[in-house]
Amino acid sequence: MAPIIQINSLTKAYGSNLVLKGIDLEVQPSQIIGYIGPNGAGKSTTIKILTGLLTEYGGSVKVNGLEVSENPLEIKSMIGYVPENAVMYDTLSPAEYFRFLGSLYGLDRKAIEQKGAELLRIFGLYENRNNRMTSFSKGMKQKVLLISGMIHNPDLIFLDEPLSGLDANSVILLKEILQRLSQAGKTLFYSSHIMEVVEKICDRIVLLKEGTVIAHGTFQELQNQQHSGTLEQLFNQLTGNNEHLALADEFVEIIKK
Repeated sequence: MAPIIQINSLTKAYGSNLVLKGIDLEVQPSQIIGYIGPNGAGKSTTIKILTGLLTEYGGSVKVNGLEVSENPLEIKSMIGYVPENAVMYDTLSPAEYFRFLGSLYGLDRKAIEQKGAELLRIFGLYENRNNRMTSFSKGMKQKVLLISGMIHNPDLIFLDEPLSGLDANSVILLKEILQRLSQAGKTLFYSSHIMEVVEKICDRIVLLKEGTVIAHGTFQELQNQQHSGTLEQLFNQLTGNNEHLALADEFVEIIKK
C-alpha cells in the first residue's frame, strides 16, 4: 500500500535558522501518528508544510502522491486541519461558519447545515448554533474548530494540540472519535504535548528534537529500545530533559521563602 504521506530529506530555514534538518518519514493510511517534541523542535513547521501553508522548503513532501509545493490547493482540498492557534471568523455563528466552509469545498448548502447541526449536537453546542462566536468560551470555539476540520469528510486530518481548552468529558469524547475515525480508514497526524493521550491513541510515535527525528516506532517499540516506563519518561530521557524533578523542588523552595 502506498504511503499517504511521504517525506524525504525535508529542510526548512527561517533566515539563518535551520528549523528542520532533513526529516524522513512515511505514513501509511488508517494510522494515527503522534508527532511530538519540545517547543521549537519543528512540529508545527512540519504540519504547515504538509498542509500547504508553507511551500518553500528543501527536499520532497508528498501527500497522496502529490508534491505539496507544486499542488498546494489540491492538497488543501483533500485534507482536514485543526491548527493550534486558529483565527476564526467569530463574528459569525457556527451555522454561518460551516456554510462558509461548505462553499469553499463545493458542498451542498442544506447538507452542510444539517451535518453541522448534528455535529454540534454531539459536542453539546446545538442550542448555540445560531449564536455569534464572540460570546463563546475557548472550549466552545475549539469544538467548532474541530468540527470545521472534519466536516468535509477528509481522508487525512492534521491536528495540532486539538485538546486545547476542552473540558474533561470533551477530551474523552474526542479521543474516542479519533480512534473511530482511524478504524473508518482515516489517517490522523496528531501533534500534542499531552503524552498520556499520545501514548494511548497513537499507532506510531515520531519524536522530534531540534529539527531531527530522534525516535520513531510504536510505543511498545520505543519502550523496549529505551527500557522506559511511560511515554513521558521516554520523552524526557530522549530529549535530555531530566532536570524537572530538581527544578520542581527548587521552585517550591523559592515559593516557600
